[in-house]
Amino acid sequence: MGHYSKDSFSPDQSVGFAINKARNILIAEMDAALKDLDINSQQMGVVLAMHRGMATTPFELAKLLAIDTGLMTRMLDKLEGKGLLARSRSVEDRRVVNLSLTDEGEEVANRIPEVAPVVLNNRLKHFTKAEFKELQRLLFKFVAD
Repeated sequence: MGHYSKDSFSPDQSVGFAINKARNILIAEMDAALKDLDINSQQMGVVLAMHRGMATTPFELAKLLAIDTGLMTRMLDKLEGKGLLARSRSVEDRRVVNLSLTDEGEEVANRIPEVAPVVLNNRLKHFTKAEFKELQRLLFKFVAD
């Protein structure tokens, strides 16, 4: 079943347009809120994923966050340059790079929950609990494989 057709498609009324606009708004607000931590919203995803043990290699992070490996390498370079993470070669397989947060990276990760919920709650302030749950359900359905 198609939801769009050549005749009915209007870019500014498409789901893709709305998702992209919502993403851009959220990124701008989150980046501003994270400024004091000296990271941006994309870097936040990397730091939190590592902090919570969701990924330990660049490949795992790229897959989890749906980011191409080139962009992931550049983000890891920046985070390493800021002293937030360290890279090391796997003893079992030298092709594998393992990542770990430094003490400073762990400190930043621990501060993110003080910042991110404020931004998200402000953006969601006009949603009822039921609307929030439905939005969450639909977004996870949309991104499911």
